[in-house]
Amino acid sequence: MLYNLAKPFIFALEAERAHGLTIAGLKTLPMGPAPKSDPVLATNVAGLNFPNPVGMAPGFDKNGEVPDALIRMGFGFAEVGTLTPLAQAGNPKPRIFRLIEDKAVINRLGFNNRGQADALPRLKRMRGRMGKGVLGINIGANKDSSDRIADYVVGAKNMAPLADYLTVNISSPNTPGLRALQDKSALAELLAAVMEAMGKSKTPVFLKVAPDLEPADIDDIVDVAMDQKIAALIISNTTITRPALQSGNQSETGGLSGAPLKELALKRLKDFRTASGGQIPLIGVGGIATAEDAYERIRAGASLVQLYTAMIYEGPTIAAAISCQLAKLLKREGYNNVAEAVGTA
Repeated sequence: MLYNLAKPFIFALEAERAHGLTIAGLKTLPMGPAPKSDPVLATNVAGLNFPNPVGMAPGFDKNGEVPDALIRMGFGFAEVGTLTPLAQAGNPKPRIFRLIEDKAVINRLGFNNRGQADALPRLKRMRGRMGKGVLGINIGANKDSSDRIADYVVGAKNMAPLADYLTVNISSPNTPGLRALQDKSALAELLAAVMEAMGKSKTPVFLKVAPDLEPADIDDIVDVAMDQKIAALIISNTTITRPALQSGNQSETGGLSGAPLKELALKRLKDFRTASGGQIPLIGVGGIATAEDAYERIRAGASLVQLYTAMIYEGPTIAAAISCQLAKLLKREGYNNVAEAVGTA
């Protein structure tokens, strides 16, 4: 209710300024302990214990400033980043556009962040404040890098010691040429280099892919990921496609997220479930705004789900609300824990 009252004032601000003020508020406002998740929601993925399967997607906390606050808001895990080896400003502003009529966002940020060296000491301090929440760190390559694979190697070495899991992000549409790393030979070279850089680290490595893929791409990605022993696939990032939209901002370039992405992201999740035969955990992202959305993604094969855009429209209690309702759905359907429901559709 309070958020609905405040939303007109928030939406009157330019989108990136509103986001910056949100991060600043979470850094300074006092917050209570994380709400207790129903035991039916607890799950183990890639050897990690998640108090609930609802996570914050990367892009919200690009510099790793408030993962502890996100856990206190009810998220079972928070993925920060994307963090690149060197600081970079990203693309020119304006670069975030609300599509209010569509409950969507288009962004062309371009991996803007202050770099891994800036985040490292802060995340070291944060580790003790995460409680039972899980910390994911999302790494990427600098736009002007002459060797992007080397950038991911640096990211793995820098960030894996602080992460509960590390995500290799090759799915952003806003860094020219980045999605080419999803091609089979390039992906095999990249993941082999990252896994070698991990050495004896036990930090699981996840791979985040785009929704804009052909069937052959999906088979290739699954083959390479399983060959390189990737611990989970995150399906998916924003889309460069444009379904029917109502907002005046629909013609902006960049990645589309939010409600219009739902059907495509669900379809891709099902495709990856089929291609993998359930042999690799999947994380469902894109257009998730309700417990029913999360439950549908879980039954389609997702062991975990993530959201971001929906919080812009529904408010900061969304994770706690989804978790509460998801627990009721699982119990109503006779499941003892969320893992039992994965892939049952």
